[in-house]
Formats: sequence, C-alpha cells, structure tokens
Amino acid sequence: MIAASSATNTNTNDLVGRFHEDCNLRGMVSTMDYIYRAKEYCAFLETRGKNPLTADRDDLRAFLSRLKERGLKFKTIDRIYSCLSAFYEFLIIEGLVEYNPILPFRKYYLRRYKNSSDSEIRKLISVEDASRLANSILDSRDKCILVLLFKTGMRVGELTSLDVTDIDLDKGEVTLKIKKKRSNRVLFLDNEALEVLQRWLAARKNRKGAQDKALFLSKIEKRITGRSVEEIIEKHAERLGLHNPGANRLEDRFTPHCCRHWFVTHLLRAGMSRDFVKELRGDTRGEAIDIYNHIDKKELRESYLAHIPQLGI
Repeated sequence: MIAASSATNTNTNDLVGRFHEDCNLRGMVSTMDYIYRAKEYCAFLETRGKNPLTADRDDLRAFLSRLKERGLKFKTIDRIYSCLSAFYEFLIIEGLVEYNPILPFRKYYLRRYKNSSDSEIRKLISVEDASRLANSILDSRDKCILVLLFKTGMRVGELTSLDVTDIDLDKGEVTLKIKKKRSNRVLFLDNEALEVLQRWLAARKNRKGAQDKALFLSKIEKRITGRSVEEIIEKHAERLGLHNPGANRLEDRFTPHCCRHWFVTHLLRAGMSRDFVKELRGDTRGEAIDIYNHIDKKELRESYLAHIPQLGI
C-alpha cells in the first residue's frame, strides 16, 4: 500500500491541507465533512505512532472499534469511512499510496445485513406538530432549513449543497445540483417558504462568511454539513418532545429524513396525484413509462401550491 519514499517524516497536517485544496478544486459537496473526518482519522493514527501512509488493517479495525465505542449509528460510521475512502483516493492520485485500503475494509466490516430494524417506520408528525416545531424556532437559519425540508422534501445532501444562486425568489423555485438519485431538479416554494428564505437571506448578509456561495453557513463560516443539519433538527425537535435521542426505534426519533416522509405523506393525504408526488420526490425514472410520461410544469406547480400543507408561519 505504501509508497516507500513517503512512509517516513509525514506531515499529516500538510496532507489534510492538500486534500482540502483538492476537494475545493473538484467542487465536492460537504467538503468540510471530508476534512473533519480526515483530521479525526489522522489524529487517531498519531496515538498509535502511525499516519495514513503507514496505517494497516489493524489500525482500521482499531479506529472502527473507537467509533463504535462512541455509540455512533451505522449510517454515521459508514459515512466516515466513505470520507476516508475519498482521502485515500486523493493519496493515490498524489502517488503516496498504491491502493485504497478502505474499499475492501468497508465491504467486509460495514456490510449491512437485513434485520427486523430495516422495516421500522420513520416518525411521522402531524401538520399541527410541524407547525408548532417550525414556529418555535427563532434563529432564521435553523427555521429556514427546517421549513425548506418540510416544503420541498429534498434530501439533506441536496440542501447542504445549495448555493445562494440556486434560489429564485421571483419564480418561487429552487434548483438542486445534479445527483444520480434525482430526476427532477427544480422544486417549488410556496409563500411560507419564500418568507423564511427572505428572512434568512437578509440575516445572512450580516453573518461572518457571507461572501461564501453556500446558502447555509456553519458557525465556522463555511458550508454547513449534513451532520450539523441533523443536530439542528434533532435539537429543536427534542425541545418539543418530538425526538428521543436515546431511543432505539426509528419511530421515536425525529431526523431530517422524517421531513421527506412528512412531505410525501401529507401531499398524498391532501389529495395530490401519486405521479405528481413522485415527480416532486425526484425519484429516478427507471421504467420506460416514466421516461415517456411528460408532466406539465405549470400543472405540477399549481397542484403543489394547492396541496402543500401550511404551517401558519
């Protein structure tokens, strides 16, 4: 795995710094999450007298044990190793290592087998509770994040990758970045979503890091990460008794993905056609009938505005 000339006197800060520059050059989404995980991994290796160029399978196993000791969820651990895989791919390009050790390790140790928990139902709250939650948040950024998730059903990764220029207040639309899982990239915004967006954009001008293109900024003046969004949503939901952080059942925890379930369920309950809901969800068109079924954008917008639940904002 190791390039012989690179295994000694390695400056891990320099490696992570160069990785950071490379992520920015490639326009990667959630760059700070990749950098944070790379730093975390390097710091752990240093306690074992190692670095990314000399780490072996035992080090990877030890790091996995440390993560599990912290009680992290499977999804979080898998995400961490995904970030580390990107780090090693960078090291390969730089000629510092010969192969990516994360790929076989992740396949063997992080393979997820189906069990009873896979069929658990995610928490679904009422429109009234969603209204109570949204109106309980004073911070303009946090409120905007929650309302956008409720009103558009977008995924967390789609939300964190948004730039200010992706929002069109005049048209009442948001354009998502190109993703493999997403067919429909243009989502609509009703008056409530537009109102919280306008408030946030006004407040954003006075926030540190406002020159950054990211729509949502973190406390460190950079693009917000998916993990930060999870913490924001769970914090506010827990305050109102809608989220139990210690619960094992999914239906007892309110996470950002619950907003996507809320969006779909309440649109269907309001009487929106399944084809329209599917289009707004952005499901990949895998069947020929989906590809040839052209949905009129004007009709879709009108149906959305007629059926999207109001939160009394």
